[in-house]
Amino acid sequence: ARARLALAGGRPGARPREEASEGVRVVEFALFLQGHSPKERAHDPYWEHQWVRNELELVRVADQHNWKYVWVSEHHFLEEYSHLSASEVFMAYAFAQTSRIHLGSGIFNLNPIVNHPVKLAERVAMLDHVSEGRFEFGTGRGAGSHEIGGFGLDPSETKANWDEVIWEFRKMWSQRAYSHPDGKAFVVPETGTQGTFNVLPKPYVHTHPAMWVAAGNPPTYEKAALHGMGVLGFNVAAIYDMAPMVKAYKDAIGDASPVGDYVNDNVMIANGLICLEDGKLARQVATRMGLSYLQSLVFRYHDTFPKPEGAPQWPELIPEPTLDDIEARIDAGFLLCGDPDEVYEQVKRYEEIGCDQVSFGFPLDMPHEYALESIRLFGDHVIPKLDKDPVHRTTRFREAAGGPLTLEAPKP
Repeated sequence: ARARLALAGGRPGARPREEASEGVRVVEFALFLQGHSPKERAHDPYWEHQWVRNELELVRVADQHNWKYVWVSEHHFLEEYSHLSASEVFMAYAFAQTSRIHLGSGIFNLNPIVNHPVKLAERVAMLDHVSEGRFEFGTGRGAGSHEIGGFGLDPSETKANWDEVIWEFRKMWSQRAYSHPDGKAFVVPETGTQGTFNVLPKPYVHTHPAMWVAAGNPPTYEKAALHGMGVLGFNVAAIYDMAPMVKAYKDAIGDASPVGDYVNDNVMIANGLICLEDGKLARQVATRMGLSYLQSLVFRYHDTFPKPEGAPQWPELIPEPTLDDIEARIDAGFLLCGDPDEVYEQVKRYEEIGCDQVSFGFPLDMPHEYALESIRLFGDHVIPKLDKDPVHRTTRFREAAGGPLTLEAPKP
């Protein structure tokens, strides 16, 4: 225990020093999947099945081409925007088809009326077991008033619910007699008809998966750091304008009082990617893959996100980008687009501002073959130049806190 504490920097919950990765500064990469079913396909039973098959194939291909993470959303009632509601089912099936890649909840909704905290603790531990330590626990408050309204939840309650629930998971995973008798968001009594309540199963090997929280607004970055959690950040500004948010996180992470057993010092920022052999074709694809339609849906449903002044209100749509618009987005860092050499130069900006992970939303409304090509080319030609560490960053933090993620067979 003392050795592990020393590796972690000398205090409980601290993060490992850079020596853990031999001093190599890396940026890791992820896919972000959400079951996007735009326009008439939202009501097409064939497409409702086809997007599941397509996105599972994206996971398998990413696993074979150097990608380290896949984030899988959980949304409800968000027609066209996201039909991926039972993400735990999707991830369990994907784990069985992959060997190295981590999959994470992006996010599990912590409001008890949507997901009871005990059920979430059980679900996380079971995903941790079936994946043998490859699950990432991303949390959040919900996408907006429409989604949580379908469960009869007042938007004003979500912050207090998250603040209460997030501290309970470590107790549920470590205690044999768990209770939460005086809770406001949810209650677990001290005893039942057969004694105390033991939340089962416990996570896989020594400690729990890395914990994350979604950040749609800048103040959440510092809050995530103070909770010792990784941040799942959205690209709400030009890339260099995101630097103060990353800095706020990194400045605060040393003062963390972690909600879990250890600090997950990680900033992820989401963006878009089209990486094709033909850089000109990549730009043409970007003009007709529904970028603005997706953004219109974001503004329709995510009513807690900051919106640009003058942004149209649904059903009015943001115009789809021209080639000049695409170049402007590339220059500002709102989109990575081009051939592998171009995309490599573009993505280095994330490394410059201290970002730890970049996640790319897939497949939007691009043809499936272009999504597969992007994943293969980026994985083979860009990732190896920026991510030279074979071990996942979250695995390093978890092992420093609890020992190697291996499980020996019990002695007879």
